[in-house]
Amino acid sequence: MSGAVRGASGGGLLGAFVQAVSGGALYRKSTFLLDTLGKSVFAPHIQILEDPHVVGAVGSAPFDEEGVKTQRRQVVKDGVVQGYFLSTYSARKLGMKTTGNSGGSHNLSMTSSLTKSTDNFKAMLKKLDTGLLVTELMGQGVNYVTGDYSRGASGYWVEKGIIQYPVEEITIAGNMKDMLAQIVAIGADTLIRGTKQTGSVLIESMTVAGN
Repeated sequence: MSGAVRGASGGGLLGAFVQAVSGGALYRKSTFLLDTLGKSVFAPHIQILEDPHVVGAVGSAPFDEEGVKTQRRQVVKDGVVQGYFLSTYSARKLGMKTTGNSGGSHNLSMTSSLTKSTDNFKAMLKKLDTGLLVTELMGQGVNYVTGDYSRGASGYWVEKGIIQYPVEEITIAGNMKDMLAQIVAIGADTLIRGTKQTGSVLIESMTVAGN
């Protein structure tokens, strides 16, 4: 079924991608996104920007934890991975250069080139039409080696773009590769959670179990 994730749940998808293309996972070959530099991972309308120099933002820093100068960069362009998240150590292990990400990512935003200014939360529910709106995720059910994804969730059941009733004690499952590639839309209802920001994320299909 179709599904939409909102708030911290949308940021969680972005966080899972960051972990999968971080140096430690890459040089240990313990990630489902191994050797994806220059390859399409997301739907072609998806863009991810890292900007460590946003004034007053939580994730802003002129240097990373190793003293390497940070830089504004496009991590994903038109669905294609443009860069990893590397420290000097992990970069050396991979035969690459550091990206200034010792200590993690800085101010990531995930957007869609298809998003219109009118794509607020209500409009995203209409795009969902009938499916599950996920507002909270529980547990750590991501296998970063295979990409298999299974987490407890709660939210609301939506029919014809209108919230019908709350749901809880359910499990959503799928594979991260498929989920990233099947992002249909991102809303203009941007929310910032820590160092990550994104609007509501509409995913074409996911497996739901529970009552």
